[in-house]
Amino acid sequence: MFAALTRPSLGNASASAKIYLRPACFVDRPHELDEACLRLADTMLWFAAWQISVRDGGAPRSALVPVPELDDWIAAMPDALGQAAMAQRAAVQRPRSALVLGERTVRLNEPQLMGILNVTPDSFSDGGKHVDAVAAAEAGFAMAAAGAAIIDVGGESTRPGAPLVWEGDEVARVEGVVAALAKGGVAVSIDTRKAAVMEAALAAGAAIVNDISALRYDARAVEVVTGAGCPVVLMHAPSAKSDPHEGSGYDHPLLDVYDMLEARIAACIAAGIDPAKIIVDPGLGFGKGVADNLALVNGLALFHTLGCPILFGASRKRMVGALDNEAPADQRLGGSVALHYQAASQGAQLLRVHDIAENRQALRVWRGLRDAALTA
Repeated sequence: MFAALTRPSLGNASASAKIYLRPACFVDRPHELDEACLRLADTMLWFAAWQISVRDGGAPRSALVPVPELDDWIAAMPDALGQAAMAQRAAVQRPRSALVLGERTVRLNEPQLMGILNVTPDSFSDGGKHVDAVAAAEAGFAMAAAGAAIIDVGGESTRPGAPLVWEGDEVARVEGVVAALAKGGVAVSIDTRKAAVMEAALAAGAAIVNDISALRYDARAVEVVTGAGCPVVLMHAPSAKSDPHEGSGYDHPLLDVYDMLEARIAACIAAGIDPAKIIVDPGLGFGKGVADNLALVNGLALFHTLGCPILFGASRKRMVGALDNEAPADQRLGGSVALHYQAASQGAQLLRVHDIAENRQALRVWRGLRDAALTA
């Protein structure tokens, strides 16, 4: 819960206070508001207010502030807090760099789909479907043809309770599939937390590293990504150990996840990773309950102040079942599409999904609605 924040109270903020700006009150017809709204990066979305939150001991305090009034609020802040607010405002408005993935370029001015291709025997939703390398590659090509801009290949299940996979076995599962897809002109991401698997997949043609541990699990991972110069997805999970779900428990899930990702971005930049190649993922379902996940979905736009593209993945996850009479994984398509549509409406640039055609159709409808609103 947030307590009320007032402008005069900002002058009393301590040196350790932290501010968070979240784009809010998205508008359909920005041309009618002139300078009373701002564009979210280079997306098709505009917003008319900022949700300002401050952490300074105790419960976070929050206020909804119209876009034209933010400068007045910043003027009331101590210098450090005001500078942080200005940096976040600039980060929200800064265009996101396109992803150059070998011969393919993925532009992020509208949502793009990342297809999930698990070559595992035990993933929570599709384990065992793609263990044959030839069949897995064919499935990847089919997803690309259906509209996936990137295919995310993974060789280790990270569902709760899944056993740890030896890196040699993981390489054997993914290497041939990655090579076949890359040779066929598909942009490939490797979903792994192990440096040796990253190296093998990148050598086989993968163009992105997607690490659920935000490069914390393997001490060599940062070095591998830095050396490759490739884009990297930093995902939030409460633990960097074998079980990424352990150690959960949040004072405030949205702000806690934000803080961790902010710290990981800073660490990766300090290690030499190009900030323009960092993508963030709030890690829906990893060490998070339903209430935590809902807070992340509803507050997703906050992560734009990190200045990075947002990857969002809710496909077939347990929260859908929890909200729909415990529907099993193979009956969660409708809820998954609804969550991805909500993420697109908050500016998420990449949506990681199992069901390409259905999500592609939803995004086409979303795009049609945006086009109609912006040209009316």
